[in-house]
Amino acid sequence: MKNNKWTKASIVAVATILLWLKTYIAYKTSFDIKIENWRQEIILFMNPLSFLMVIFGVSMFMKEKAQKRYILITSFIVSAILFANVVFYRFFNDFLTIPVLFQTSNMSDLGSSVTELINFSDLLYFADFLLLPLLLKVKSNLIGYREFSKVDRRAYFLVAIAISFFNLGMAETERPQLLTRTFDREILVKNIGTYNYHLYDAFLQSKSSAQRAMADGSELADIDNYVRANYLPPNEDMFGIAKGKNVILVSMESTQNFVINQTVNGQEITPFLNDFIKESYYFNNFYHQTGQGKTSDSEFLVDNSLYPLSRGAVFFTHSGNEFTATPEILNENGYFTASLHANNKSFWNRDIMFQSLGYERFYSLPDYDVTEKNSAGWGLKDIEFFQQSVEHLKAMPKPFYSKFITLTNHFPFELNEEDRFVDPYSSNDKTVNNYFPTVRYQDEALKLFIQKLKDEGLYEDSIIILYGDHYGISENHNKAMGEYLGKEITPFESTQLQQVPLIVHIPGQEGMTVPTVGGQIDLKPTILHLLGIDTKNNINFGSDLFSKDRLDFAVLRDGSFITKDHVFTKETCYDKSTGEPTDKAACEPFFDQAQNELEYSDKIIYGDLLRFYDEKNASKEKSYPKSNE
Repeated sequence: MKNNKWTKASIVAVATILLWLKTYIAYKTSFDIKIENWRQEIILFMNPLSFLMVIFGVSMFMKEKAQKRYILITSFIVSAILFANVVFYRFFNDFLTIPVLFQTSNMSDLGSSVTELINFSDLLYFADFLLLPLLLKVKSNLIGYREFSKVDRRAYFLVAIAISFFNLGMAETERPQLLTRTFDREILVKNIGTYNYHLYDAFLQSKSSAQRAMADGSELADIDNYVRANYLPPNEDMFGIAKGKNVILVSMESTQNFVINQTVNGQEITPFLNDFIKESYYFNNFYHQTGQGKTSDSEFLVDNSLYPLSRGAVFFTHSGNEFTATPEILNENGYFTASLHANNKSFWNRDIMFQSLGYERFYSLPDYDVTEKNSAGWGLKDIEFFQQSVEHLKAMPKPFYSKFITLTNHFPFELNEEDRFVDPYSSNDKTVNNYFPTVRYQDEALKLFIQKLKDEGLYEDSIIILYGDHYGISENHNKAMGEYLGKEITPFESTQLQQVPLIVHIPGQEGMTVPTVGGQIDLKPTILHLLGIDTKNNINFGSDLFSKDRLDFAVLRDGSFITKDHVFTKETCYDKSTGEPTDKAACEPFFDQAQNELEYSDKIIYGDLLRFYDEKNASKEKSYPKSNE
């Protein structure tokens, strides 16, 4: 009989193939997964296979009755996971994550619409589960149980592992740092598959949960003491100066400070901003402090006055944490809070994270009229984005706190020729060349936006804050940047290029340039103080940029820091006046502060320590509970 062992198709192979093909069909019909080339199509087709081979291959060690039962149960469970993602995607245009299962508001919203989300045709998602028993009964001579030898099993799992590595290798080629820079679930699903994505999500969750479970609330005592010892009272002349005003916060994508008041090809790069800073507070020594999370890190910094993590993005890895963010505080003070971004709401996990931060409304891609004509690069062009967004502002309850996230000035800085207000720079570096036209386009978009606010009567009732979110030109382009700036890009100059613009416009206030050194972590206390809300009971690592007692100090995520007179980076202390290395002792007084702030902030995030914190009763003598989880 052993000579005829291959005459029957194994139920293992049939179950694997059926679910593999069903998953691929679901990818193409139920999810809006964008495919840009044939390699991505192959990856999408291939990525469910290795998981399904392994999960069904376990049955190769079982006897006939147990094998059939296992395969039927497994087929149903895996089909249910796929179907759950389909239903969730229909409502949220997103994929399930483990933290989402604990987001009761999300799940309740989904449950209330379940009758509209599920169709009779959805039975097709379980077609293979229904078909397998029928095949086993009716076609038992063609499909059924097969006993596998050790050699068979070894070869089978080696093939499964080889497919898995081949899949991951192709995915990494298409998307470098796929698993270390996880910021969009669609990208993960497209490259490693729905099922492997859930395994990876479980890994992240278990890692996060372990750190959180071991966290001790008493750790907050030292952190609380440090924060209170470094709290700076607000400037009496500025505290409450914008009380009751709307807040319009604009994150300027990839905008570095070196473009301000500069030209390219003889033309101003930012003519509007150059004029706007004359009637605003312009901070010309302000730094982004982001890590791998880029734009999401800057959002996290601005809203929480906590540092991002050194690896990954807090928005992705710790969206379920307890935070005391600016939106939540303003909600309690009568503000309507919203974020506006004409992109996929799941990008950087914003749809989940914004709920944790307290935003009452997220205006995302479905809230905008996006066409091929009004889009470029990453999506809706900034001019159109701002024009459409003003209509959302008009409909908001007043006062409001609104955060705008722009798109056009995003790597690789693509722009239609008819939208160019300046020609590209001429160097051997395409990225640097194309950067200037997109910055100039963004500047024009801001000009039209401000005019629209004036036309609609919103300008005089709002404080307007514009800030760069992170660098646009990385160190990989130092040669071309050195050519443009006319100097060598040393580690000192590279650190100085991390400066981003910060422009704070307050109605009725004259403009001035403020040279104080600061960073994005300082925006939360600055904004709240301008609105007349004290922050002495908040855990903030930033301080009011207008405070008279403020120390000129900014810490970058890599441990570099900047003071009034020095820059410390790459284990070297530089004199800011000369840009040359100096005695390391000049930077030593700030070593501990820089290290403490990063470590304390990391502890808060990894341990979710703010769940232990009651700001209303916080004091130096407060006793913090230990975790009982």
